[in-house]
Amino acid sequence: MEAMTEGQSRRFLMPMWDGGGNIPPELGVARRLVARGHQVHVLADPTLEVGAEAVGCTFTPWTRAPHRTSLDPSEDLLKDWETKNPLVMLGRARDRFIAGPAAEYAADTGEAIDSFRPDAVVPDAFLFGSIIAAQGASLPVALLVPNIWIMPSRGTPPMGPGFAPAKTVLGRSRDAAMLALVNRLFRAGLAPVNAARSAHGLAPLSSFYDQALGVERILVLTSPTFDYAAPTVPANTRYVGPILDDPGWTQPWTAPWAATDQRPLVLVGFSSTYQNQGPVLRRVVEALSALPVRAVVTVGQMLDAGEVASTDNVVVVGSAPHSRILAEASLAVSHCGHGTTMKTLAAGVPMVCIPMGRDQNDTAARVVYHGAGVRLSPSASAAKIRNTVQRVLGDERLRANASRLASAIADDSAGADVVTELETLAR
Repeated sequence: MEAMTEGQSRRFLMPMWDGGGNIPPELGVARRLVARGHQVHVLADPTLEVGAEAVGCTFTPWTRAPHRTSLDPSEDLLKDWETKNPLVMLGRARDRFIAGPAAEYAADTGEAIDSFRPDAVVPDAFLFGSIIAAQGASLPVALLVPNIWIMPSRGTPPMGPGFAPAKTVLGRSRDAAMLALVNRLFRAGLAPVNAARSAHGLAPLSSFYDQALGVERILVLTSPTFDYAAPTVPANTRYVGPILDDPGWTQPWTAPWAATDQRPLVLVGFSSTYQNQGPVLRRVVEALSALPVRAVVTVGQMLDAGEVASTDNVVVVGSAPHSRILAEASLAVSHCGHGTTMKTLAAGVPMVCIPMGRDQNDTAARVVYHGAGVRLSPSASAAKIRNTVQRVLGDERLRANASRLASAIADDSAGADVVTELETLAR
């Protein structure tokens, strides 16, 4: 590879999977690279082609590797609405796209490398097969972690259940037992990972996690102040701040209320993927309809807005720019996906968190840990949701803590630049 000079255009291959909330920040990174004069090629599910090209990237789809061709829930890889057990969910992630099809992801990535000839590969952290193909081609790799830190770390609760940091012997014993279960679960994924490595001329690994931890850079797209795992991450890891871009499919929105309306404004935003969130959203609307508030409910691409009816004070829409609404909001009610959470806290707005799976329990745990919101079960009744919203709206301590986090997120982001990290790696 030729030596690269400062300011020279570089070529980045970005493998992605359509997991919903990971896409706006990852395409946000791609957009920033393109704006800096670099060439970016996205390898991803066919559902992401329009979004990738809209930010200036070239695109090819997965062919061998698992992928979705539509937004129909039947094509979802995880189908996390089918189980409430975090260990079952982790097992599905292991078998359905992290380890099980690693060889297929590696084969597709290898073809993209041969065609595009990148200077660096920047995959989503879960795409072990893409890491393998890049390492087999002797290319530098920077993983994107578009949420909180996801790897097991000493002194930090394992991902899944949404535990707070342990403060007692009993809590530490709980974490150790859970971590042992998680480690045993992922150890079963080592064989297909090593088989894919062998096919690309790489030595076998003794630890499943080393496939991710052994890259040149791991870029975590969140605030280290927010993520209580930050002090424990490895030396090759950088927290580069959240990417707060709205999804490319977000539509303009005009408030239907008079400018003089002083009722508190509440934003309700749940997952951009299907998690059977319709019943929860209907209970949230019922709760808010009985309160002296204005509310905007965005149902995303996976639900028809007609499945959740508007009321006199609650407007239900397919999409709206969250950042703009949060600038005026007093509260957000959310599934606590990382993107929605970061936008909310960056605006200094407290939260009612109703996590429904994936990393949402653990993100919600951090909101509660920082005193910026409260957590409810997705089975909470409309009455319980209503009482909780009233309590949070009246709690100045929660608002003050959310404001403090907003300042910390701004400070954390000011000292980090994901594009500079990637340019340095590619040089």
